[in-house]
Amino acid sequence: MASSTPLQPVVSFSGVSKLFGKVVAAKNLNLDVHGGEFLSFLGPSGCGKTTMLRMIAGFEQPSEGDVYLQGQRVNGVPAYRRPGNMVFQHYALFPHLNIARNIAYGLKQASPKLSPSIIDERVDEALELVQLGGYQQRRIWELSGGQQQRVALARALINKPEVLLLDEPLAALDRKLRREMQIELQNLQRNVGITFILVTHDQEEALSMSDRVCIMREGEIVQVGSPRDLYDNPLNRYVADFVGKSNFFDGVVESSDDGLQQLKLDNGQRLAIDATTNSGPLFSGHRVTLSIRPEQIILSREAKRLPDDVALVIEAEVRNRIFLGEHTEYLLHDAAFGEFLALAPRQLEANEKPFEVNEKIFVCWSRAAGLLLDNMTQLQKPQSRPSGEENERR
Repeated sequence: MASSTPLQPVVSFSGVSKLFGKVVAAKNLNLDVHGGEFLSFLGPSGCGKTTMLRMIAGFEQPSEGDVYLQGQRVNGVPAYRRPGNMVFQHYALFPHLNIARNIAYGLKQASPKLSPSIIDERVDEALELVQLGGYQQRRIWELSGGQQQRVALARALINKPEVLLLDEPLAALDRKLRREMQIELQNLQRNVGITFILVTHDQEEALSMSDRVCIMREGEIVQVGSPRDLYDNPLNRYVADFVGKSNFFDGVVESSDDGLQQLKLDNGQRLAIDATTNSGPLFSGHRVTLSIRPEQIILSREAKRLPDDVALVIEAEVRNRIFLGEHTEYLLHDAAFGEFLALAPRQLEANEKPFEVNEKIFVCWSRAAGLLLDNMTQLQKPQSRPSGEENERR
C-alpha cells in the first residue's frame, strides 16, 4: 500500500520575527495553516496578530525567518504577486464606482486581460455567492454596513485566491448584524473551500467561526487549538482568562493521588479537585491557579439541594445581578474568596425564583469542575494542525 503524503500547508511561518525599529511586533513565530481551514488570530491590541496577517499579504516583510505560501518562500514578493486577497476592516470600497465595477476592479488588472463578457459573468457569480444578486448598478452609499461588507468579500473572492485574509471585517457592525454575518462567513467559507484567516480581538467571534484559534500575546503565539480545546484545556491563565470568563484562585498542591489534587488556596481554604494540568502531573508544593468557569458554579437557597460530589460549599452574598436572556450573571462575594462570577441558566430560575441583591445563598462546584493551571507553564511550542473532533465545526 502506498503511504499517504501529508498535505502541504497553504501558509507557513518558520522562525518569523518582525521589528519596527526597537519594537518587537512578532517574535519567533512558527505556524502552519492548511487548505480549507478557518483559522483566527485572537488577542488584544498590539499582540502582533495584524502584523502576521500583513506579512502573509505582503504588506510587511519579516525581519527574521521565512513566510511560505503554497510551499514557496515569499519573503520580498510584493502583495500583488501573492495568491491571496485581503478584506480590510473599513472595506476600502471605491465610492465613485458602482457595485459591479468595485467587484470587477481586480479582474480588470489581470494579465492576460479578460473579455468584458467574462468579467460581467464573474461579477454576477460573485454577487450571487454573497446574496447580492441584482445589486450591480447600486452605489456604495446606498448599501447598509452588512451589504458593504459582502461587496468587499465578493471583490476579494472574485479572483479565486488560495487564502482570504480578513482584518476585523465585522468590527463596524452592530451586535445583531455581526452575528448574522458570522454565520454567513462560515457558510461562505464552506461553499468556496478557500482557507480563511481572520484577525479579531473578539473572543466570541473567533470561537464561533473558527476551526482553530491562534491565541497571541506580546508578539508571540501562546496556544493554538480548536475552540473547544482552548476553552476546556487552556495552557495557562492568560488563555483561560482570554477565552471565555473564569474565576481564578491561587494556591499550592498539598498532595496528589490518582488524579485527585488536594489544594490549599492562598485564602486558607482547603479542597480536593479531580483535575490535572496540560503540563502533566503535579507534586506537593507545586504552585497552581485554580480556574472555575462561572457556568460550573452551582447556586441554591438550600444546602440540602446541592449535589453530593462537591469540592466545597460556601455561603456567599449576591452583590450584583445582570439578566442576559439565556442566563443570569451573578457577582458574588465571600470573605475568603472575594468577588467571583456565576452564571445561572434560565431553567434554574424557572424552578427557583431569581436570587436578589444582598441575599445570602449557598455556592459550590463539583470536584470535576475545577481546572488547574500550572504557574510554571509559559508559551506553547510549535504545533501542527489537529484532526478528528477538533475540526468539529465542519
